[in-house]
Amino acid sequence: TKYFLVQTLAAALILFTSTINTWQTGQWCISHTSTTTMLALAAMLKLGLAPVHFWYPEVIQGSTLYTALIISTWQKIAPLTLLYMISHTTTTALMTLGLASTLLGGWMGLNQTQTRKLMAFSSIAHMGWLMIALALNPSLATTTLLIYIILTSTMFMALAQSTTKTTMDLGTTHSCYPMLMALLMLSTMSLGGLPPLSGFLPKWLILNTLTATEMPLLATIVALTTLPSLYFYIRMTYLMVLTTPPNSTTTEHKWRMHLSPSPFMMALTSMALLLLPMTQVLSNAT
Repeated sequence: TKYFLVQTLAAALILFTSTINTWQTGQWCISHTSTTTMLALAAMLKLGLAPVHFWYPEVIQGSTLYTALIISTWQKIAPLTLLYMISHTTTTALMTLGLASTLLGGWMGLNQTQTRKLMAFSSIAHMGWLMIALALNPSLATTTLLIYIILTSTMFMALAQSTTKTTMDLGTTHSCYPMLMALLMLSTMSLGGLPPLSGFLPKWLILNTLTATEMPLLATIVALTTLPSLYFYIRMTYLMVLTTPPNSTTTEHKWRMHLSPSPFMMALTSMALLLLPMTQVLSNAT
């Protein structure tokens, strides 16, 4: 219910903005500063960006993992397309809210123990990086979005197969699903942006663009805001790899679910881990 109310409010604001623009200018082309700002705020409400992000973690927490996957990936394409069309007129707003999202997404995820909420705050932080890329270069934002969808889809599908709901459940992944644990661990590190995994690629390109456009201070601040996010990603990896689940039986045999990852998931995982060698190609494309 909360999700539909928020989306309805944002859609109504978009229609209201379009109507006001048409009434003032006599045309449907939205180019006035005030109307583009209102339109950008409506799209950011749909995306769950800071400071209008409060509905997003609660909705993700109350959804199944596959529903949360759709909300975190597919449902973001339409508002991002809208922002793509008006990005040249709202550069300052995109930069400011992108920086706020990277900061809040990292800090607010530090005390979370629910994997769904961790993924929600991770999504907010990644959307912040995406807003900064959109303000700099829309083509770079497209690359960032594609890699975000690949990484997020891999994580949600791995969490769904391992049926983990809290970070403490991650400690049982090794004994029950050894191969899935390895995929989940590498995907988590890639989501944190650690080289040489694919998650490092968009951050590298964005920081390189910020430096090339003579904004080293903003590049430094954005890089530092990633540290809290990186901390809880590493904490998740630690719980998966370096903790031993409680063993209340005397048997030496473990119950294991013989899961065989689907070809689609294996393809997603490969892209989530091995895209970094394509940096030069993607850099030339943007």
